[in-house]
Amino acid sequence: MIRQIAKKLVKRYWSYEYHTMLNGTAGKILRNIESIKGKTDPKLIKLSNEYANDVFGWKGYAPWLSVYSAVSGSFKEGWIPDNYYGRIVVPTLKGDYGRVANLKSFNNKIFKRDVFPDLVYYANGLFFSTDYEVIPPEKIKEIVFKKSNRIVFKSDNSAQGRGISFFEKSSFDVNKVKMLGNGVIQDYIRQHAFFNELMPNSVATMRFTTTIDDGGNSVVRACYLRIGRNADTHVKSDSHIMIPINLRTGNLYEHGFTPKWTTTDRHPDTGILFENKSIPNFTKCLSTALELHKLMPQARCIGWDMIVDENNDVKIMEWNGNHNGIKFSEATQGPCFSDLHWETLWKKQRSLID
Repeated sequence: MIRQIAKKLVKRYWSYEYHTMLNGTAGKILRNIESIKGKTDPKLIKLSNEYANDVFGWKGYAPWLSVYSAVSGSFKEGWIPDNYYGRIVVPTLKGDYGRVANLKSFNNKIFKRDVFPDLVYYANGLFFSTDYEVIPPEKIKEIVFKKSNRIVFKSDNSAQGRGISFFEKSSFDVNKVKMLGNGVIQDYIRQHAFFNELMPNSVATMRFTTTIDDGGNSVVRACYLRIGRNADTHVKSDSHIMIPINLRTGNLYEHGFTPKWTTTDRHPDTGILFENKSIPNFTKCLSTALELHKLMPQARCIGWDMIVDENNDVKIMEWNGNHNGIKFSEATQGPCFSDLHWETLWKKQRSLID
């Protein structure tokens, strides 16, 4: 009995910490938006509070609804708060399966597609090919630099631009890779000229969010482009520019967003306007995301980070099966999931709510 009580107290503590952290982020974002747009209409804040309490069972889900309202200038029924998604939807519709995405060496085991730029995996002291044949360390340099003089290493559990290292052929040391821990060596992608025009210093990424419904159908729910800044070697969450993409046309929205969620109509470094820009080979991007998710239906919502390369081929840089972010898509393109009835899931997870 004492052990059960202790477990419940620990669970409540971590739940409190989680909500405090995410709602604190929502508060900062709302203040950033209001510093430019002015105070959010009190009616929208009131609707957010009432909707959170009535639909999700707790007023603590209101802060993200207020952010969405401030971005869109209106309130929309069907939005999913970011902390509700992470605390209720993720454990209910993914469980442990979504965490597989954090283990890079499972990419080819699950998907068996050449859309990943994976060259060699490293796990628990062994290097092995995408066919899972062990490779002696002394042969790694020869294998990974066959096509390019530059490669990328991504550590397991890397996220938001962290855990990424670049290696040049001239200075490559296999022991330095070992020191980074388990992960994947990927070919360095040469992005399509469209993305180079926006920012040539780093490879952009497009985030496609897909779901699997109860009938087993995969559906693309949202999409946006992430572009790095002049000083970045790769896209980072603390500096990137995010531009929503129209799912019907593949066109960029007129305005993008900074990490502080303030808007801009052009890239702050290159000065390139976003309006009237259309993603190359967009139809193939959509179909690739849909096809891949059917191979991993256990995780009911996945974020795919992809790009179109210089040969007009679609490349998947990584997939996010655990807490893939939905907040930006909900605010700019949502509600994205209103037909899935996620708002009812909390009734099955009452013990997770403060």
